Amino acid sequence: MDTQTPSDTGWRIGILFSRSGATGVTESEHFFGTALAIEEINAAGGVLDRPLVPTAYDPKGDSDEYRRLASKLLVEDEINVIFGCSRSSSRKAVLPVIERNNALLWYCSFYEGFEYSPNVIYTGAVPNQNSVQLAAYLLQHRGKRLFLVGADYIYPRESNRIMRDVVEQYGGEILDELYLPIEAGREELLDVIRAIREAQPDVVFSTLVGQSARLFYQLYRENGIDPKTIPIASLSMAEEEIRLIGPALCEGHITSATYFSSLKNESNARFRELWAKRFGDRPTSTWSEMAYSQVHLFARALQRAGSLDRRKLVEAARAVQFDSPEGIISVDPENNHCALTPRIGVCKSDGEFDVVWESNAPVKPEPYLTTFGFTEFWLR
Repeated sequence: MDTQTPSDTGWRIGILFSRSGATGVTESEHFFGTALAIEEINAAGGVLDRPLVPTAYDPKGDSDEYRRLASKLLVEDEINVIFGCSRSSSRKAVLPVIERNNALLWYCSFYEGFEYSPNVIYTGAVPNQNSVQLAAYLLQHRGKRLFLVGADYIYPRESNRIMRDVVEQYGGEILDELYLPIEAGREELLDVIRAIREAQPDVVFSTLVGQSARLFYQLYRENGIDPKTIPIASLSMAEEEIRLIGPALCEGHITSATYFSSLKNESNARFRELWAKRFGDRPTSTWSEMAYSQVHLFARALQRAGSLDRRKLVEAARAVQFDSPEGIISVDPENNHCALTPRIGVCKSDGEFDVVWESNAPVKPEPYLTTFGFTEFWLR
């Protein structure tokens, strides 16, 4: 296939999100957000009068499968643009394949930063767009004694390193830092909860993911720790997982994200309406919203480039923007990451978030975190 022009049937793209495995719930949200955007774009006539034609595979959370299926999309299916990956381990697994084939990966998860590839558009938040704001909020409003717990892979370890650096530089203290297997079970989580009860921190920063994170939130309240006294702060616990846990168990916990379902703007109202018609009472979240938004950003770039050629698409992506459900998003030409609007939300008993702070403008991405930038946004 000539990747510089559309095929006879339309613009062929690949989708590589896990519908099962440890992060099957959140990656399914990525998948649904991607599908919704494709359906919406095609219903409006596609791009340059041709539809987006997706080919989707399920890597089931396995890094080797991500690598194999990325190669299948690029070599056997002759597809040059992939929307996919969620965890940093899966992104890093496919990156050599993407670069070797001069393809383009659209990566919508927030992540730990410290990466750049000319073959990736990074549309999720980096630490200066979520972690640093969360640290500032916690130090100002919750206290200076933090307890860190995470899954044992790249993203949690790097996120905890950044959190430790920020907290300690600004007068806080890390009481403990524990890591568990990505599919940690009940007893392992109960050991952590016992350690938290003994340490009595002001707040717990969790980078657990998937079923282990949901079970942790459930056991936390059930074992007598009140979120109003010692909340869990997270970058990942969003509306759909809260629905699965039970909103009453999550009331008072804190999440830092660029999107919450409760945002009041016209784009989000439209997104929520489209989502409800397609998926019923399943809530929108930061996982589904950015997946949805990056496809629209891609469509605008494709409209401008008129080609699936990687170089032309990247140049075009740097020149367009999208009025997304979270606000205006655009790609920084210096690093291929997006300017995004940071927010802090506190979970309510109905499963929605009360947005207690938000930036007054999109924040330029600094994936290498050259500065913490506290003077630019120190929270009011």
